[in-house]
Amino acid sequence: MEPVLVGYVRRAHGINGAVVVRPLTDDPDGRWFSGAELTSDGNPSAGYTITKVGPHKDGLLVHFEGVTDRTTAEALRGTSFTIASDDRRELDSEEFWPDDLIGCTVVDDAGEFLGTVDSVEFGSAQDRLAVRTPDGVVEVPFVDAIVPSIDLAARRIVMTPPAGLFPEV
Repeated sequence: MEPVLVGYVRRAHGINGAVVVRPLTDDPDGRWFSGAELTSDGNPSAGYTITKVGPHKDGLLVHFEGVTDRTTAEALRGTSFTIASDDRRELDSEEFWPDDLIGCTVVDDAGEFLGTVDSVEFGSAQDRLAVRTPDGVVEVPFVDAIVPSIDLAARRIVMTPPAGLFPEV
């Protein structure tokens, strides 16, 4: 099973080893807490234990065991943290993991090919599906009105895009 990204270090903060982390998880409180153990994406990867965490305007302010000064914290800039995919929570019937959507074929409600999901972009107001078309990438709001049907088994997403969202075929 592939590891699942749960956040990354944006930058060091202060002189005592704190870092600002952008959480990328369905459950920030359940992943980013004192005592949580995460794995870095380094080569070789390393384990990190959170000793303290709190809110910050740019994400979370996190202290890791063994990271006690700014120099060590600066070295973590850009480091991503993962968990095993088996450690993710159970999804409700209308929920999907972003990595499961990537590569799905996108068609309109008449069955005409629109493109393929390239990525899932996270936003504060709503998430978007980045759909690669023959003319480039189109970001589609990931809302029920536009994305009414997802069939993961068939790797197919049906969309009812408003006029002008996709280039004319």
